Order: sequence, then C-alpha cells, then structure tokens
Amino acid sequence: MFRLSTETPDDTAEVEYLFDLAFAPGREALSSYRLRDGIAPLAALSLVAREQREPEAGGVAGAIRYWPILVGNGAGAKKALLLGPVAVHPTHQGEGLGASLIWDSLARARSAGWKRVILVGDAPYYRRFGFRRAEGLSFPPPTNPNRLLALALVDGGLDGVRGMVRRFDQT
Repeated sequence: MFRLSTETPDDTAEVEYLFDLAFAPGREALSSYRLRDGIAPLAALSLVAREQREPEAGGVAGAIRYWPILVGNGAGAKKALLLGPVAVHPTHQGEGLGASLIWDSLARARSAGWKRVILVGDAPYYRRFGFRRAEGLSFPPPTNPNRLLALALVDGGLDGVRGMVRRFDQT
C-alpha cells in the first residue's frame, strides 16, 4: 500500500536519488532540463509515493514533478504544464504506481485550472492517459518530435496552441 502526498523540501534528496536511479545521473543534460533550470517544480502537483508502514511511511517508492512552461511567443503564448520526470523505484515497477501518480496528478492539475500538459516520452505508455503526439508544437533540440506528447485537460485546451515550448519565468 502506498500513500501519495505532495513533495516537500524534506523529500528532495530522496526524490533526486530516485530520478538518478531511474534515469542515470546524466539525465540533466536532456533538453527538458533547460526548461526547468532555476525554476521550482509546482509544489501542488509534484507528488511522492511512500510505502505505507506502521507507524510511519517508508522510503520514496515513486515521484512525479510538473513545471510551468509557455508555448509560442508574444501575446499569443499559452501557459502549459511540463510533466516529468516521473519515476518508480525498480523494486516497485509493474505495480501500477507510476499510473497512480500520473492519474492523481492530472486530476489535481485539472482541478487547479490548468488546461494542457506536455511531455517528452513514449507514446505507447502515455496514450492510456490520453496523451497524443503534439501536432504544431516544437521542443528545444535535441528532441525527437515523435516523443513530444500533449494532453488537453479541458475541452479545447490545445486549440490554437502552436509553436516552440519554452521556459516560463514567473519573475
């Protein structure tokens, strides 16, 4: 049994270790990390899953983070979420924990009023959550455009959303 909760600063070291374990320490060289540099993940949507043990929770078994991004330029730019990374500890893979993190966080994003989510990932895996190839969007290189996926959280959430995915500096 797992307990999902929002990630806190106390979770950061364990979550970073999990991401390194799942993706290798070189993960930060990926283009998606250029969109995240110096920007904090969205606390309300970034979740950890811990094994539920009595009397306290165990270690981090899974984690997911979201980041604010923009698509397009100028006044027509649209805010969106960048999903990722999401990881499950190897000892818990195949138990549906990754799917639970994704479903729960997408519901939270929808409830918070977000309209769209973008990610770089495997279409066959993310299709079950409603993600499709992101037509009309481009991502900083080097990114395989076939791995750029999008999901509308509301009807019309992707209508008119075109252009380059870029950083969203909230300052």
